[in-house]
Amino acid sequence: MQYTIKNELIQSINGIPSTSFPKYTSQLINWANQNAHGTRPNVVGQMSELFPDFELSTPIDEISTESWRKWYFEKYPQAMSTATDRIYAQIENLKKAITQIDRKMVSDWVEDLVINKTFNGMYVQKAILAFLADQKGETYRLATPEEESKGIDGYVGTTAYSIKPDTYKTMDRLSEIIDVKMIYYTKTQTGLKIEVDD
Repeated sequence: MQYTIKNELIQSINGIPSTSFPKYTSQLINWANQNAHGTRPNVVGQMSELFPDFELSTPIDEISTESWRKWYFEKYPQAMSTATDRIYAQIENLKKAITQIDRKMVSDWVEDLVINKTFNGMYVQKAILAFLADQKGETYRLATPEEESKGIDGYVGTTAYSIKPDTYKTMDRLSEIIDVKMIYYTKTQTGLKIEVDD
């Protein structure tokens, strides 16, 4: 048999009062915290280590939110204030930013995401060839349709390259033989990592 215990019931069993926030405010505070890093372990401590320490050092019949609060504040007396200051500073930044947002800015943002960032993210061959050509002090060009049929994506100088995501290396591609130099790329949050055959 399977059961589901809702968070509200867990809170009730643990004697934790229900806390409610006005609509959207909790999401905004959470977002501000992600940017401000207000509740990172270096600020508030590593909870997965602290709570077991608290449990071990507290008699079972004295474990409560109040005893946890007291124990925590003895260990980290400034943590709540530091976290709050960091997050609130980011909230102030968000307040300033949100006053600048109008319908046109939202429209521009949507177009940038759907058109520009999609194109930039999906059409990496040109960017990789241009970057490599710049590194080598040569020119580059994209492949013709006939060259593409041979597995070539472009040239840097006179060298032909096939450009594939790094996951291509682990795929079963025995039927596809590409007899040119390979460039493998990995997308990261900040750009691309590339590995070039020499």
